[in-house]
Amino acid sequence: MSTHISVPPQLLLERILTLEIVRVTERAAVSAARLRGHGKEKEADQAAVDAMRRELNKLPIEGTVVIGEGERDEAPMLFIGEKVGMNAGPKVDIAVDPLEGTTLCAKNMPGAIATMAMADGGTLLHAPDVYMQKIAVGPGYAKGVVELDASPADNVRRLAKAKGVDASAITVLVLDRLRHADIIHEVRGTGAAVRLITDGDVAGVIHCADPDNTGVDMYIGTGGAPEGVLAAAALRCIGGQMQCRLILDTEEQRERAHKMGVKDPRMIYGIEDMVKGDCLFAATGVTTGSLLSGVKFRKGVIETETVVMRSVTGTVRYIKAEHRQLEKFHLD
Repeated sequence: MSTHISVPPQLLLERILTLEIVRVTERAAVSAARLRGHGKEKEADQAAVDAMRRELNKLPIEGTVVIGEGERDEAPMLFIGEKVGMNAGPKVDIAVDPLEGTTLCAKNMPGAIATMAMADGGTLLHAPDVYMQKIAVGPGYAKGVVELDASPADNVRRLAKAKGVDASAITVLVLDRLRHADIIHEVRGTGAAVRLITDGDVAGVIHCADPDNTGVDMYIGTGGAPEGVLAAAALRCIGGQMQCRLILDTEEQRERAHKMGVKDPRMIYGIEDMVKGDCLFAATGVTTGSLLSGVKFRKGVIETETVVMRSVTGTVRYIKAEHRQLEKFHLD
């Protein structure tokens, strides 16, 4: 007698695809990790893109890439609007950053990850590949404890008050860029500490969600819009607050955004505006960082570490995998 296990459609994201998207980011991470430290940013990015596309096309989904690789990376991308999957199963929106931290990977520095999010069709913000202002904090605070349009110093003081500590006990994560000099100066002026990162603001925002372990209370700064939506997907799963605004400096950017459905170019987006429905988020370490361990190549075994999250249940799984059938990582 055979037993047939059926999965209700509403559970498909959880039951079937949770592990499937782990395979997608694992493959991308392993492909990129083979080029760690070789100084080849575009080649590493391309390897991750190709691996991610191959795996996405094996999934039982009707997928549309709504957040893809952008013009700034200048590599043939998983482009916005690309259809992926086996064209069978649930309609899903997909956001990808096959290699976040191309420079980190090329220089074999900590913190490069392969990451993606998957959500019910029509629920992810279709953001053009432009810059985005961002501010994020972890869970447990009253709504609006920090605000994008408040000054960095004011936000530090508001967060310190909400946390019941002095400003000197707050640490703010900022991308180390010349454009952030004023933010860094103002934050330090309150007595708060600044932790600088060279790349990787998806992982950077996620750090805010677990300040007890990461030591990071808040993220402030300008980074890529695609990374902003991916980070929002993660925070939707694990809690926290985020406010973002697209930076549309040129008529061409405004036109592109309008075509993608952005009606108000000055709108401040919260997490629920960027990720409206149930979503999954996964990231696999490429190089070892504070979020995840990097890929390890051993004799006959490849080791990976992945975090996968789901918004409806708030479940966060860390998956340490040992892969022995190494052929699956080779090019088709």
